[in-house]
Amino acid sequence: MIIDELLEHPAGREEATKPASERGFLLYDGVFTDKKSRSERKFEIQLALTQAQRNAAEDLINRMYSWRGYGSEHRLSDANNCFTFIAVVDGEVVGTLSLTVDMNTGFAADNTFEDVLNAVRAKPGIQICELTKFAFCPSVAPMHVLASLFHTIFIFGTQRFACTDLFIEVNPRHIRFYQILLGFSSAGKLRPNAAVGAPSQLMRLRVSDIGKYISAHAGLSETTARSLYPYFLTAAQELMICERMALLDRQWPFD
Repeated sequence: MIIDELLEHPAGREEATKPASERGFLLYDGVFTDKKSRSERKFEIQLALTQAQRNAAEDLINRMYSWRGYGSEHRLSDANNCFTFIAVVDGEVVGTLSLTVDMNTGFAADNTFEDVLNAVRAKPGIQICELTKFAFCPSVAPMHVLASLFHTIFIFGTQRFACTDLFIEVNPRHIRFYQILLGFSSAGKLRPNAAVGAPSQLMRLRVSDIGKYISAHAGLSETTARSLYPYFLTAAQELMICERMALLDRQWPFD
């Protein structure tokens, strides 16, 4: 499977990360059937709010990245326009992904692709966001959890910040993952990334296309694993996330 090309991990090394006792803000919760035990397991998609939760996310990122040679000193941004999300199964962090909203502070990808991003920024009606620091344990959680993580972040970015275009900078070996599973397309050509000492590709996904992909792939989860969209959430589940986001705004305003 394509997902394994990005998320593969040496046998015996992949582990979820236990977070601190406090939890993040709950945006979505669901269940999945564990293929090994045949039992139901609960999972949650949370917005990380405390340093302990961010530390748990960083630990997962560094363990997953280090064995690939991507370094083990990665840190999450503490900027107020960057939001970190975690996927939690039975109290353990199994995935994380961060969303940065463009607020004149720049993206990580600006270090390599500033001219490409500025050309998009200059267009009227455009609000861009960047996805960074992605890590996920596929042996612990299935595609449904991964899809819920991405879908929740898409909803958060579009509903809260009117995001129109998503960007992510990836290693060339991961291009097919984002192209086939999520519908990203390449933006510009490969360039050397000085921070990691390797080539990188900027990729773009228009938010207007996400709904089209969901409609095209809905209900196909039993027959294909070539896309994440068959595993995305229903309209009712999207509404629940929006309602929880409204509660979050009242409890913790975004200044």
